[in-house]
Order: sequence, then C-alpha cells, then structure tokens
Amino acid sequence: MEICKLKERLRDVALGKAFLLQGGDCAELFDYCNSGMIESKIKLLLQMSLVLIYGAGKPVVRIARMAGQFAKPRSSPTEQYNGRTITAFRGDNINGYSPEERNPDPSRLVSAYFHSAATSNYIRASLSSGIADLHSPLDWELGHVKEECIKAKYETIVNSITESLRFMKTVGADSAASSLETVELYTSHEGLLLEYEQSLTRQLKTPPSAHQPQAHTNGTHPSEHKQYYNTSAHFLWIGDRTRQPNGAHIEYFRGIANPIGLKIGPSMPASELVPLLDILNPSHEIGKITLITRYGASKISSLLPAHISAIQASAHDGTVIWQCDPMHGNTRSTPTGTKTRHFESILSEVSDAMRIHKEMGSFLGGVHLELTGEAVTECVGGSEGLDEEDLEGGGYKSFCDPRLNEKQALELAFLVAGGFREK
Repeated sequence: MEICKLKERLRDVALGKAFLLQGGDCAELFDYCNSGMIESKIKLLLQMSLVLIYGAGKPVVRIARMAGQFAKPRSSPTEQYNGRTITAFRGDNINGYSPEERNPDPSRLVSAYFHSAATSNYIRASLSSGIADLHSPLDWELGHVKEECIKAKYETIVNSITESLRFMKTVGADSAASSLETVELYTSHEGLLLEYEQSLTRQLKTPPSAHQPQAHTNGTHPSEHKQYYNTSAHFLWIGDRTRQPNGAHIEYFRGIANPIGLKIGPSMPASELVPLLDILNPSHEIGKITLITRYGASKISSLLPAHISAIQASAHDGTVIWQCDPMHGNTRSTPTGTKTRHFESILSEVSDAMRIHKEMGSFLGGVHLELTGEAVTECVGGSEGLDEEDLEGGGYKSFCDPRLNEKQALELAFLVAGGFREK
C-alpha cells in the first residue's frame, strides 16, 4: 500500500536517515492536467532530489503538491473588480478564475476528482515507463547563472553527480539497481474541503509490515487491523488558518492513518503546539506528523526556537519531522500590486532554519516549496537576476501565489546542498 510505504519513508526522515523534498504548484488548475506540465514537475523534483542526495548524503523522499492541490484558503472571501464586489477565487474545485465564473459550483468537485485521478495515473505510468531513469541524460544547463564563482560551484556538484552515475554504469553496478530506473513519488494537498476529503476516506486493512502501534486492545490480530485512510492523496496537511484545537479539521485529521502535515506560522503560540500533537498523534508514532514552519525570513529567528523547545520538552521529541516552508512568510506586493517573493528571502529562511536546528540539537528534515517546471517569472532574484520589471513581461502565470521557476528551484537545491556539505 503506497500510503504505508510513505509512512515508512517518513519514519526514516524523522530519525534523520532521509530528507524530505515537497514541492509543486500553489494552486493547481484543471488545465495543468496535461503531459507536458506533469512531466516537467516530475523531472524538476528528480533533479532537485539528486542535488540534495549529493549534499545531504542520504536518501530523499519526494512528495509532489499535485493531483489534488486545487482548493485555496483566502484571507478575504471577496475582492473588488471593476467597481463591484465579487467572490474571491478559491480554487478550480470551487469556482473559476474568470470574474464571470466566481459563483461556487458543486460540479467542480466531480471535475476535481477526475483531474486528480487522471494526474495520479499519469504519474504512475510515467514513472513505470522510465521518465525517471537515471541512465538517461539530464538537462543540467547552467547558462542562466551570471556569477562565475557561483556557476563554478554548481558545475562541481553537477560533475560529481554525473561522474558517479557514469562510474556505476562502467562497473556494472547499475545493471541490477532498479532504483536507477524509477523513483518513488508521492502526492499531497491541503485537506481544506472536509466534505470532499470525507467522501474519499475508506476503512482499509493495514498491511502487517506497516509501522503501527503494537497494542490492539480489542484482541484483533495485527494482520486484520483496519484504519481509516484518506485515499485522495498519500499525504495531507492542515493549513495555518484551520488548525484550531476544537475545529473540524483537527477532528477529521486525528482519525486518519495517513501521514499528515501541520502548518506553523507566526500566529501559533508555542504553548498550543504540543496539545495539538497530543490530539493528532496520541500514540507518538514516529514520522506521523510533519511540522511545516512558515514564518518569514525576518521572523524565523525569534519564533522557531520556542517551537523547537516545546517539542523537545514533550513526549513528541524525536517523533516529528521539521520541514521549512520558506515561501508563504515571504510574500509581498510590488508597487503595482503584483504578488511576488524574493529568492534571497526564501534562501535566508531555509539557511536560518538549518542553523537554528543545529544550534538547538535538532535537525531540519525537509523543505516545502511552491514551484513549477515552467519558465515563469513570478519570484524575483536568483542567478537569473529577475527583478520586478520582469514580472510584467507576460511570464507571470500563477492565479494565486508566486512560484519558483525551474531555474530558481534547482538553484535553491544547489544552495541547500552546499549548506549540508559545509555542515
């Protein structure tokens, strides 16, 4: 069972034996359900994971924000358009982006199921047909890197990766290694619309090999043990706006066996974190909970230590995965009102997360990124030298929040890998 296999992989992440890479669109559109866009994200996540494997010296668990990341929470239910108030765009599974399609439409939930299933099936077919085969050449083009010293560092990493693959092929070590022909790629989305998530929740037998609490108080044999699984994705997370201890989302999530994420922002008091985990993971299952921190580059140093200390002083110490989301806390608007993020702020938050965890005897277990395999211009900065004027040139495609393009995402992987090497 794929969900149980992911739980085993995340157990390794929580124990420091692997690293978690999670990325994809801010908000998927139904139009993204096509071969080109799906394959470009798969290939980008593969390349990023290879760089991180090189830097961290450990396996990388890949989770895509794909095949269901349609719904989006919004800070305001309405917005102004041509002097009138219209419903805000809440994702393709609720309403359309066009002002004429803003009325919520229940039939879109059925379309969301179709597009999610089609995307998941295409991912499986692509992986089984060799899209991730490392015997095939990868595009490591670095012409966009303007600074020669930075380009030299990237080229060193690329040469090391390609030489390692070439050596394995030469000595025949790759001929029996199926891991070089395909990879594991799991899907995820925010569990926002509980009616939709509930309709795709099933009580299923848990495979005997899965890591589960040993006690079965009802006398049921472990091989017959059943649990509720959300079958719409392998991994789901609770958003920063829906994590109220007495809220419906926490009540739903505490009942499913999937691995789950919990977004932690500046509004989360340290005193509230452990009680939430007591509800969501009362058995202290290792790797069950991923804490996705999203503070912003200017706030992480003042907020993360208290959250780490709270976990270290609790029974959940050693069971959680600490994952840095450097995107949501660093969103800002240009003078013309365009939402963007600065690459240097994104990198700064990841770097500070690694430093703070190390100083406190903890470790960063993963990163959570909004990215695309397309050549968009939505985030500024990076080796391409994108600035705010580039946002107006037609390359801004997002209908929600700005994403790293393929060059910026790969560059971030290079820099994080470099940080691991220095450590």
